[in-house]
Amino acid sequence: MNIYVSNLSFHTTEETLKTLFAQYGNVSSVRLITDKFTGSPRGFGFIEMSSEEEGNAAITGLNNKDVEGRSLAVSVARPKPDNNTSGRRW
Repeated sequence: MNIYVSNLSFHTTEETLKTLFAQYGNVSSVRLITDKFTGSPRGFGFIEMSSEEEGNAAITGLNNKDVEGRSLAVSVARPKPDNNTSGRRW
């Protein structure tokens, strides 16, 4: 299950998130999103958990939880949009 987490502190690391989510099950991967020009964190990321059951438990347990002074927003990640649909109408 792919999970979207936002409102992260800019000091939050992938290891911090892995430890936090591992309380709810097996964490397959953690990816913090950074600005492609500066490399600075953008305050959100994606966590992949082995099962939907573990993912739902993590969402329930961590949504609105205070981590490093920020209230996390945790939800099921939406599928990545198709690259062929850029929103252009011409």
